[in-house]
Amino acid sequence: MAQGESTSSRRRLTLRGLPLTIRWLFSCFLVTIGLGYLFALVYLFLIDVEAQRKAGLGLVQGTIIKYYGNRGDTRMEAALNGAMADMVDPAEKAGVIGWIRNGATEAGYDAIRPLFEKKCVSCHSPGSGYSVPPLTSYEEVHRLAEPDLGESFRALSRVSHIHLFGMSFIFMFTGMIFALTEIHQYLRLVIIGLPFLAVWMDIGSWWFTKYQPIFAYTVIIGGALMGTALAAQILISLWEMWLKKGGNAHGTE
Repeated sequence: MAQGESTSSRRRLTLRGLPLTIRWLFSCFLVTIGLGYLFALVYLFLIDVEAQRKAGLGLVQGTIIKYYGNRGDTRMEAALNGAMADMVDPAEKAGVIGWIRNGATEAGYDAIRPLFEKKCVSCHSPGSGYSVPPLTSYEEVHRLAEPDLGESFRALSRVSHIHLFGMSFIFMFTGMIFALTEIHQYLRLVIIGLPFLAVWMDIGSWWFTKYQPIFAYTVIIGGALMGTALAAQILISLWEMWLKKGGNAHGTE
């Protein structure tokens, strides 16, 4: 009797043992999170990877320039030759770069002010809703015409805390669902903990890369691990809820 009670006490609820409504709720959440992550990757590709490719930069070199900077260049020039290259024509770009090379003076700014007002201020202004530096005055434009030292401490702090809070909640919920899968306990522990490790690695490496470019490789590895772990949690959970056959719907530890 005692042995039977011991065996019974070791049983645990699994995804296949959940009511249909709960499995449907979990599935909708996992699919939505997966789609959201895919769109985030598309956005990252279009804003960073594709812009860097057009500028003749590889993934690692582009990551270095983003966080460490291109210290022989300015952020304005890097943007005009990269992410913002399609927003201005060659003559306009040459005018802005010429102003920067001539000292980025306030007197010379009057000649290029109409360009910023026409093509930049709609997004680069405090009330635009975009997380980009404002370009509504000479002082704001001049900050980007100084040597490119990569992301500022202010920008890194803002993006870091948003990502840490947001990704933690996402991985807490996906991890709670994945914890009900029937794969080996130790493998579950690894896959549950891996995305958190990847987040720490990815975001921590932003700060390290600002001082030492070699950590750009860690940024990329952390991002790859994060995506792999999230995909494993989503796909394994969905497979067990709807496709897995045989065995007992209640696992044991």
